[in-house]
Amino acid sequence: MTEEKVVLINRNDEVLGLMEKQQAHIAGLLHRAFSVFIFNEKGELLLQQRALEKYHTPGLWTNTCCSHPREGESYLDAANRRLMEEMGIACNLEYLFEFIYKADVGEGLTEHELDTVFRGVYNDEPVINPSEVANYKWMDFEELKKDIVENPERYTPWFKIIFNQYLEHL
Repeated sequence: MTEEKVVLINRNDEVLGLMEKQQAHIAGLLHRAFSVFIFNEKGELLLQQRALEKYHTPGLWTNTCCSHPREGESYLDAANRRLMEEMGIACNLEYLFEFIYKADVGEGLTEHELDTVFRGVYNDEPVINPSEVANYKWMDFEELKKDIVENPERYTPWFKIIFNQYLEHL
């Protein structure tokens, strides 16, 4: 299996090159990423609990899906690919916004990403990939806002940042 690489960029999303994913996180270099928020018809957000074998932030709760586009892959194509690979979900995704953030994720690793955020609607249960996802739950949006404030240690550092950005864009 080949090592996973991320697309390094400048602040204008111009490609600077490729780097092995973990090395980019050690160096804290800016790279492309995406985040997906899937809601059901009740307005509940689908959260995933990261697999316990993940090399950083194992077992923490986060948004439905997030990852990195491959070289030459659009943000939307990457989001659809990973949503299927991690959660077994295919649905229409709507572009919402993008922003740059930097977050310490522990273990000497930093997420420094231009994050493109998508939203979709799905009303069935996901079929999770256990090598990526330990568990999932649908959560009421207001309950989630409260829980993030009361129990921030349950959630990934980037999800708390992205969630706040999402609230600003509502």
